[in-house]
Amino acid sequence: MESNILLESGTNELELLVFEVGDSFFGINIAKVVEIMINTEVTPVPNSPAEVEGVFIPRDKLISVIDLHKVVNTPRKQDENNIFVICEFNKLTVAFRVGKVDGIQRISWSEISDPPMGTGDDDKAGISTGVVKIDGKLIIIMDFERIVARLNLASGFDDTGLDKVHMTAKIGNKRLVVADDSSFLNKMITDSLAKVGFSNVVSFTNGLDAWEYVESFKDKPGEITDHIACVISDIEMPKMDGHHLTKRIKDDKVLSRIPVLLFSSLINEQMILKCKAVGADGQFSKPQIKDLIDLSIKLISEED
Repeated sequence: MESNILLESGTNELELLVFEVGDSFFGINIAKVVEIMINTEVTPVPNSPAEVEGVFIPRDKLISVIDLHKVVNTPRKQDENNIFVICEFNKLTVAFRVGKVDGIQRISWSEISDPPMGTGDDDKAGISTGVVKIDGKLIIIMDFERIVARLNLASGFDDTGLDKVHMTAKIGNKRLVVADDSSFLNKMITDSLAKVGFSNVVSFTNGLDAWEYVESFKDKPGEITDHIACVISDIEMPKMDGHHLTKRIKDDKVLSRIPVLLFSSLINEQMILKCKAVGADGQFSKPQIKDLIDLSIKLISEED
């Protein structure tokens, strides 16, 4: 499954695959979707979480199946087709069982609002990164990375050797800005930065808030990098995505000196080209937290 959206840079748009689970509508960035399959036989895996239905092997590749009905605690409808939406992100391939696929909608990230209050962080909640209304339907953007990590299908970040990072400059007071719409991943990033000595990290859950914060330092005296040493941003975010955020920073004569690193589950060859096109100083897949921090330290040290 291909999408022309991957060929554009900094448009602040995405294509959203809309699907139904029970009586609710959900969405996923089409860039994560590899294939849509009709229900197929699944082999249960003993001692798996209830949401993990089992595994199947299309074309000699073992894929885990997550039943989104159980994730959102709703029964399957008798007239549902029971479709698999097969996705790739964070170097994983996972199939999500849904009831029905409604189609693809092209929208702006600015149309997506932050998730409503009360989603919480308990075991079943906190799986939304945003909501959008399309044709009168309220569509919930799911935090698929959090769902997968919570079910232990992925170990999260690859932080091997993170505590052994040797810093070549005094970075503790350097201000870093982090933007990631997943509260789960946002905390993991900031915790990882703190682990290696970054003590001044300001985080946001959408690109627009991050942009307004960065822009507020534009007229401050001194070098801009004395105020903001680096920006680390997700790509998928409500209100303003990471590509558009990067482009806004890099198109500004003053702010363009700030290094911007994109940290996303969507990094592939096409996405790397798009990251470079908007001026990103580096791009990393979300398991690569050590590589991200290594480059952050290098870029900040070079500023001195």
